[in-house]
Amino acid sequence: MAKKNGAKTLAELKTLGNKLLSSRAHINNLPVLLTFVNPSSAPQYALEALLSLQAFFTPLIPDLPSTTSAADPRDEPEIIYSIWLRSKFEDLVQSLIDIATSSQCEQALREVVLDALMEFVKVGNSGKFHPAIYRRFLHSIVHSSLGVDDILLHLLATKYFNYIDIRYFTYINMEKLSQTLEAKYITDYDNKISSGDSENPPRESMELSVQKIYYILSHIPPPDGLDQMSKYEMWNGLGIFVGKNNNRENALDSKAESKIGKAESSSDKVLPSLKVAKKMKLKFTKAWISFLKIPLPLDVYKEVLVSLHQAVIPYLSKPIMLCDFLTRSYDIGGVVSVMALSSLFILMTQHGIEYPNFYEKLYALLEPSIFMAKHRAKFFELLDSCLKSPLLPAYLAAAFCKKLSRLSLSVPPSGSLVITALIHNLLRRHPSINCLVHQDDTDETTKENSEAERETDVTADACTEVSVNGLGIDPFDEEERDPLRTNAMRSSLWEIDTLRHHYCPPVSRFVLSLENDLTVRAKTTEIAVKDFSSGSYATIFGDEIRRRVKQVPLAFYKVAPTSLFSESDFPGWTFDIKNKELAGVNQENDVISAKRQRVECS
Repeated sequence: MAKKNGAKTLAELKTLGNKLLSSRAHINNLPVLLTFVNPSSAPQYALEALLSLQAFFTPLIPDLPSTTSAADPRDEPEIIYSIWLRSKFEDLVQSLIDIATSSQCEQALREVVLDALMEFVKVGNSGKFHPAIYRRFLHSIVHSSLGVDDILLHLLATKYFNYIDIRYFTYINMEKLSQTLEAKYITDYDNKISSGDSENPPRESMELSVQKIYYILSHIPPPDGLDQMSKYEMWNGLGIFVGKNNNRENALDSKAESKIGKAESSSDKVLPSLKVAKKMKLKFTKAWISFLKIPLPLDVYKEVLVSLHQAVIPYLSKPIMLCDFLTRSYDIGGVVSVMALSSLFILMTQHGIEYPNFYEKLYALLEPSIFMAKHRAKFFELLDSCLKSPLLPAYLAAAFCKKLSRLSLSVPPSGSLVITALIHNLLRRHPSINCLVHQDDTDETTKENSEAERETDVTADACTEVSVNGLGIDPFDEEERDPLRTNAMRSSLWEIDTLRHHYCPPVSRFVLSLENDLTVRAKTTEIAVKDFSSGSYATIFGDEIRRRVKQVPLAFYKVAPTSLFSESDFPGWTFDIKNKELAGVNQENDVISAKRQRVECS
């Protein structure tokens, strides 16, 4: 067998471990075994040494001192021995952290090392939860070169995040790590400013750490339902959620428990679930707020905005604390604003936040690209909800209605369907803008034309110019960003009328719904925008092939056609190609005969 680390075989390494476990006389085997627990050792050697050391330290940990302070020569030999053991235990823990966060570590060994570390976290503080070891472990993970998809993060989340005390200390450490990263970013950025390099902030060096913090936070089960739980599972039963066993605190505990109708018979009083829930929600809030203060990479930024309204806001102690983050995101524009709209809408409707110029920003989001965005379905549903209030001014409803109508000319058929549904709901909710359905200036134009005809000094060209200027001009300003200045109330929905002849049959059929009298609300109902918001070419095609058609148009000719188009399809045009060809032949014959005559005469 090959020899490693001091020319020892696995059998010899196992013998060293057995002797260490059998008698204190072989305590010098401890430093030898520690040399095999490092990232550079072969996995089988590191595993064999770890098993022996774990079996040696586990029963001794509750009796070890809590710190590794220097031993005083005047102390008792047992005290000096305990301090020395504690220092070796700390060396073992650091070696395990180095192995776990090494990119060269094998998957099987990484899982064993993780279990050993978490076992030391469980009882490393004189038999209680050891937050210092857990903090060092999380700090090393976040600042290591391990990727987000590494097995270590997955194992940590799936095996240990179900314990309430693990979650509690994870939130605390994520808050501190986020604050450290934020301070580092500010310091590095100030240094770059002072050196004149303000174009490239130090974001790249933080991205991997930020991604791992987000992974950890997003994989911790939310603090939901703890107030209904009578019991909760802890990694260490003597952890932070256990009260001290003295008369005063027992009296306080019994008083609190009597309020919620619970009794505890054990000597160590477990905190009520309501207190645990309050503590967890507070730590959850601090961790997420600290994380959102870090400059996030774009991919993490988008993932946060997508899940914020479901995974974070319902569990925050004060959701209003997200106001600054969401308003900054909404002001960015484009797809980021679309993603921030869901969470901002919740703060406005459920938590009383007031956002100035909200509808102006929402109006600016109406661009053709939004109809092909990934999250367009949620955006259209929120857009419909935001425009539902009957207190909305008529000019604002008309501006949205007209802007959507104009977009229907340049969006895919699925976009035309959702636009028709939105306009249908707007016309039904706001009868004051129903004038947009059919509004023109033909009467004024006719009057101007009749007066122009009575004037003998006006020429025919001038009459034509007056007619052109009177017709075909839409006062709606598509480029205007302020809905108040778009002149939408003076316009009409002529764009929707063009959809009657749309090449896609579902669009032309659906537009007919706008022909109903929408001013009578009792006779009509609102259209569910969510039925159309996620549409695409594939969904339209699927609906059409499943549609039962009673009558099918057929092409039947009594006489076989001689051309692709008949002259009746193009009134006023002629396609006399044969006559032109004959005329060209006759012209060539005339030229030839003329040449012959000139030759004969000469």
